[in-house]
Amino acid sequence: MKRRLLLTTGVASLAVLTGCAGPQIADFANDRPTLDLRSYFNGTLDAYGVFTDRSGKVVKRFTVVMRCSWTGEDGVLDEDFTYSDGTTQKRIWRLKHLGNGRYTGTADDVVGTALGEARGNAFRWGYTLALPVDGKVWHVEFDDWMYLMNDRVMLNKASMSKFGIHLGEVTLSFIKR
Repeated sequence: MKRRLLLTTGVASLAVLTGCAGPQIADFANDRPTLDLRSYFNGTLDAYGVFTDRSGKVVKRFTVVMRCSWTGEDGVLDEDFTYSDGTTQKRIWRLKHLGNGRYTGTADDVVGTALGEARGNAFRWGYTLALPVDGKVWHVEFDDWMYLMNDRVMLNKASMSKFGIHLGEVTLSFIKR
């Protein structure tokens, strides 16, 4: 019993320390160029990306054409995906700028509301995606980081997990036309 309690306490402590060790959005506050989502995601963008599994193997490649617009504090990102296996998908994000670099977003395949915050050249976006896998729908957590490189290019890396277990990553680049 004592050994089990000690082991449980050790695992819990490690989980807490590991969770604190990752980057925080505030770490990027002074990095340039400064990202303004309303400016960057305005007009047409092209994106190129890959899904990798937990071992790093590329599972699927994809391209996205994004048509983006804002009316005041409300934005629409209309995304058309084309995957390497020939399938297509549409996702329409509805974003709301809350001020002070904070945003919310919804889409038909997003469970609940996405929450995000921008600081410096970075944007961190957290949400749950209803992801179809082998005839079933999994609710997968996304920890999505975007980094503005210059006025045309932004890089994006998103970690996917379910029940705290790392499933894989999405890596993509956005290029503003």
